[in-house]
Amino acid sequence: MTDQPPPPPGGYPPPPPSGEYQPPRQGGYPPPPQQGGYPPPPQQGGYPPPPPGPPGYPPPQAAVLPKEAYTPWLNRVGGYLIDIVPAVIVIGIAQGIAIGTGDNQCVNNGGEYDYGVYCTSSYSVFGVVLLGLAYLATFAYYIWNWGYRQGTTGQSLGKSVMKFKVVSEKNWQPIGFGLSIVRSIAHFVDAIICYIGFLFPLWDPKRQTLADKIMSTVCVPLNPQPLPPQPPPQQ
Repeated sequence: MTDQPPPPPGGYPPPPPSGEYQPPRQGGYPPPPQQGGYPPPPQQGGYPPPPPGPPGYPPPQAAVLPKEAYTPWLNRVGGYLIDIVPAVIVIGIAQGIAIGTGDNQCVNNGGEYDYGVYCTSSYSVFGVVLLGLAYLATFAYYIWNWGYRQGTTGQSLGKSVMKFKVVSEKNWQPIGFGLSIVRSIAHFVDAIICYIGFLFPLWDPKRQTLADKIMSTVCVPLNPQPLPPQPPPQQ
């Protein structure tokens, strides 16, 4: 029998058949893979899909939803009217107090056949200060309601009462504080064309205003009804 060489100390594997001895690596770890031995990066499209939309809705990248899946125009109008109620109340109360505490004078022309009465009013210092505070409070309310609250949750006060929210049509998520403020400013485009932009949801397939189209947002119900299965695309 041919004498076999004793195994190297430490339990390392024997040298390669070539007979050239290669000392074991420190620590017993296997050598690193050669260049090009790493697994290839994931191919485009292999990443996980974006989060799904609201319950009952297909994901955003699916086919366009039917018009009935978006919030009706009357619901949006109702939400807006509810949103402005706090501001109207605050400004109305301040205006009434300012008039009541001001210098009000009513006079007529004094003619024989002139029965017209003309009234003038000038606000007191207290009334002017109160009106200024009321406008500041209203501005802060708008920033909180249409900026922070709507931007982080998708709902202003009015939208929460009417049970719908505004989200990005790309990922179905709220658009954030900054973009929500910009969206409110973008409604200027709806108003500048004789307010026709606010009527776009009456005929638009996604019930979007012009501001919605600019900001890529849609209004959807909080609890949508499950949609019927969509037919497969034509080949």
